[in-house]
Amino acid sequence: MNLGKEVREKALQMGIELPMQTEVLFEKHAALLEEWNQRFNLTRIPREEMAEKHFVDSLTVLRVPQVKTAQRVVDVGTGAGFPGIPVKCACPDMQMILADSLGKRVKFLQVVVDSLGLKNTLCLHTRAEEMGQNPEHREKYDAALARAVAGLPVLCEYLLPLVKVGGVAVAMKGPGGEEEVEEAGRALEILGGELTDVIELQLPSGDVRRLIVIGKVRPTPEKYPRRAGVPQKAPLV
Repeated sequence: MNLGKEVREKALQMGIELPMQTEVLFEKHAALLEEWNQRFNLTRIPREEMAEKHFVDSLTVLRVPQVKTAQRVVDVGTGAGFPGIPVKCACPDMQMILADSLGKRVKFLQVVVDSLGLKNTLCLHTRAEEMGQNPEHREKYDAALARAVAGLPVLCEYLLPLVKVGGVAVAMKGPGGEEEVEEAGRALEILGGELTDVIELQLPSGDVRRLIVIGKVRPTPEKYPRRAGVPQKAPLV
């Protein structure tokens, strides 16, 4: 079975229906990832595990209704394009911003976006802290996503300044996560967020995932995010 078909079938097992044309897009993305991974360290996951551990895992965020219907989405710390590129492939009308702090990753992302012919998709070489203070991006997004980027108190400071009031930030996590939610209480209060939901999922292999959904209920104070590196060194806990 090719990777694209495997992704579609496994996503369907999780209640996520995808158009047939996504199979080709997922296959191309995986092939480019394999090719570039020989030169740059973009992923440690072998091809035979990519369908589930990269693509299906990324698509689970579509179980959040506000993400599925979002018009403008940012994927912060996207790395090799997860979850942003699979989500964009599944929702072609969505405007997707792929943001990463490493230039070689952004170069790879641009190649993928061009090869897949993805419209309304922007690859940005930037840090989350800089983006959150940039008027072009601050409080402009319906949804901000992050997958395996940082602890939740830090992620709140990366994501919430980018989300408009009424939008959502989604932190994609593995098993556990309850302690992180408790630790993030102060960050949520300061940054204008409120815990909306914690969605627990099982991938077809049995691996557990949690989607921590945070609603933006108030504008984020102007001083946040703090300058680059500070949220990681001194989280709001």
